[in-house]
Amino acid sequence: MRSVGVEEELLLVDSKGTPRAVSGVILAALPDGSTLEKELHREQLEIATRPRHTIEGLAEELRRWRGEASAGARRAGAELAALATSPLPVDPSINSGDRYRRLEEEFGLTALEQLTCGCHVHVSVESDDEGVAVLDRIQPWLPALLALSANSPFWQGKDTRYSSYRSRVWGRWPSTGATERFGTAENYHRQVQGMLATGTLLDEGMIYFDARLSRHYPTVEVRVPDVCLEADDTVLIAALVRALVETAARDWKAGGPPDDSGVGLLRLASWRAGRSGLCGDLVDPRTMTPAPAETVVRALVDHVAEALRDSGDADLVKEHLDALLARGNGAHVQRELLRRTGDLRAVVEECARRTVA
Repeated sequence: MRSVGVEEELLLVDSKGTPRAVSGVILAALPDGSTLEKELHREQLEIATRPRHTIEGLAEELRRWRGEASAGARRAGAELAALATSPLPVDPSINSGDRYRRLEEEFGLTALEQLTCGCHVHVSVESDDEGVAVLDRIQPWLPALLALSANSPFWQGKDTRYSSYRSRVWGRWPSTGATERFGTAENYHRQVQGMLATGTLLDEGMIYFDARLSRHYPTVEVRVPDVCLEADDTVLIAALVRALVETAARDWKAGGPPDDSGVGLLRLASWRAGRSGLCGDLVDPRTMTPAPAETVVRALVDHVAEALRDSGDADLVKEHLDALLARGNGAHVQRELLRRTGDLRAVVEECARRTVA
C-alpha cells in the first residue's frame, strides 16, 4: 500500500472576514511536535499530515491539525478558513525570512499578490524512474482534480467568473503548469537543472510543476488542487491521487505507453477546469473534447477503479464524491452563500465554521 500525505494552506481572518497577519503569533505559541508552518504570507498557515497508509488515518489526522490550527488562530484573535483566495479585499504582507524577501525582490507584484491557498498531495513511489513514469501518465487527469477542489471564485471583493481563480494567480510564477513527457528520471533531472541554470528561479523549491518529484521525500507531489473547504473533499482528493499514482505505475510496469497529449492541450484543459469547475464542461482526457464535468469526474473514478478496490477506498470515494457533487465544490458553496446573504463577510464566517466542522 502506497503511503499518502497532505499539505494544506489555510487563510487567517478576523471577525469581519478580512485576512489577518497573525501567523507568527500563532506559531510562536505552539507546543513542540506541531506540524503547523508559516507560508509566504503572514495571513496564512500550512498544515501537513504524516505519510499514512490508510485514508481513514489520513482523514483523522487532517481534521486534528485543522482543529489545532483553528484553536491557535482563535487564541490570536483570528479564525481559520479553508479558502483558496480571500473573498474580501486584502493587502497581503510577506512573511519574515531571507527566502521570502528574495521572492518579493525578484518577482515583485507576483509575490506580493500571491495570497493563495493550495493543497498538495504526496504519494510514495519506489524510485525516481517510477515517479517520472507516473508523472508522464497522470497529467491529463489533473484538471479533474482542480475542478473538484475549486474553491476560489472571489478576488479582492469581486466575483472573478472563475471557479478556481487561485489557479490563474498561481500561474504567474515562471515554472508552473503542465510539462512535456520526461521519459526517464535522468531527463527529468536534466530539465530541472537546465531551468535552474537560467538563473530565473531562486532554487529547486520553485519547480512549481502541476506534479513533480518531491525534493525531500520519495514521493510524487500533485500540486494542482485548491485547498478544499470541506475536510472530506481533501480526503477524496488524496484517495484519488493515490489511486492515480498506483494506476499509472501499474501501466508503466505492464509496458503501457505514456500519455501523448501535448502541453498546449494540457494547459487548455487546466484553464477550462479553473474556469468552469463542476458547473460546465471540462476537457475529457480520453478524447480531448468537451464533456460535462460529472462525466469527466466519473471517468476518472472508472480509470482508477481497480486501484481503489485494491486499497479498500472504493466505497469511501463513492460516498465522498456523491456528497461533493450533490453539495457542490467550494466555489459553488461560496457563491450560494453570497446569493443567500448578499454579504461576503457572511460567506467567510460560514466557511470558517465549515473548515473545522
